[in-house]
Amino acid sequence: MKTLAVIASLVLATPALASQLSADTQLGTTNEEITASLQDLGYKVRKIEVEDGKIEAYVIKGDEMAEVYIDPESGKVVKVKAK
Repeated sequence: MKTLAVIASLVLATPALASQLSADTQLGTTNEEITASLQDLGYKVRKIEVEDGKIEAYVIKGDEMAEVYIDPESGKVVKVKAK
């Protein structure tokens, strides 16, 4: 039963993280704008860098970690990868 509870919490954790950050989420185009937007959503920003033409923000919220990929021209989220 304990194993089932752990599996359920893991399955439910990722959608909760991603639900706040969809392809329509506007975060901004500068490190400052992105950091402020993510912090307003309750995320702690660990690092922001540019890789493969996208801005990557490494974030933590509670026990969840994720990489958020942002289009540098529009400032919109293009992908969220839970870790």
